Amino acid sequence: MTEDPAYKALENLGAAPLWRFYGNLFPAEPRSRAVPYRWSWKDLRPQLLHFSQTLSLDEAERRVLMLVNPGLTDPPATVTTLYAGLQIILPGETAQAHRHTSNAFRFILEGTGAWTTVNGERVFMEPGDLLLTPGWHWHDHTHQGSEPMIWLDALDYPLVNALEAGFYEKYPQRLQPVTRPDDAGSRQFLHGRLTPVWLAQDGPNSPVSRYTWQETQRALDAIADSAEGSDVDGIVLEYTNPWTGGPVMPTIGCRVQRLRPGFDGAGHQHTASTIFNVVRGEGATIVDGVRLDWSQHDTFAVPGWSTYRHVNTSGAQDAVLFSYSDEPVMRSLGLYRGQSTDPGA
Repeated sequence: MTEDPAYKALENLGAAPLWRFYGNLFPAEPRSRAVPYRWSWKDLRPQLLHFSQTLSLDEAERRVLMLVNPGLTDPPATVTTLYAGLQIILPGETAQAHRHTSNAFRFILEGTGAWTTVNGERVFMEPGDLLLTPGWHWHDHTHQGSEPMIWLDALDYPLVNALEAGFYEKYPQRLQPVTRPDDAGSRQFLHGRLTPVWLAQDGPNSPVSRYTWQETQRALDAIADSAEGSDVDGIVLEYTNPWTGGPVMPTIGCRVQRLRPGFDGAGHQHTASTIFNVVRGEGATIVDGVRLDWSQHDTFAVPGWSTYRHVNTSGAQDAVLFSYSDEPVMRSLGLYRGQSTDPGA
């Protein structure tokens, strides 16, 4: 059958017939281009070490391996709105100060003796620490330890770039000056429910520069003795902004969870896209029928509206997962929805 020539005329007029696109524009439920996927620490760590010997920070600015979802290769992303990467810095190295619109954080995997300077504040790194770098904050890295320093990088640049709101700038010198006391943000808000009254909220991000693993572990231990937790996520805690009680950043929410030995979680799905990193332990997460087996420092992606459940395959050891998601964005826009996927629930 010959196509109506009026359709071609519409193209030339910058118009299109809605009825030809209706099903794709208004799907019955979300369909993510991202796929469930796991990135192996065992396989990627040697690659990081290789490039640390062959590529200088003068050449790379940031020596990072991007964790690219097979469904999101152009432009590269880990889930639709968020990115993960593995960054390495060697003893004696410094990384150029810069800033960008995208919110970012670092979750430390390996090493000691390094710090990042954020808007004049040196923030030290230890394994398991969560370090915030809010959007448009100057930040650079210095390593004076004796072994490589490796961390998980997280940014919301896929969201920022989709909104065409990205800016980037290099600092005039390689390193910015230190103008504030070390770890000031963390020490000022160290005592949880006690907040300094002379400080005023400055922007939407958490004022805490570093959430230490020591404090996080203490919180997990304390609550595990007094609560059963969620049938979906076990003992799960959210890193919070002390000013608001909400997420640490307006676009990224961060959580940590403990799965007791033998935990076999209930199925669930929600519209938020989530990236997990394994702090310790071994287990599996089944995502839309795909089994992702994981162990320490592996990273895996659960796209939005995927059905998933966690399993701790050890009968003797806890498993601990760190995760971050775009749930704050979904809730702010009125787009968050979640439900059980277990029959009869």
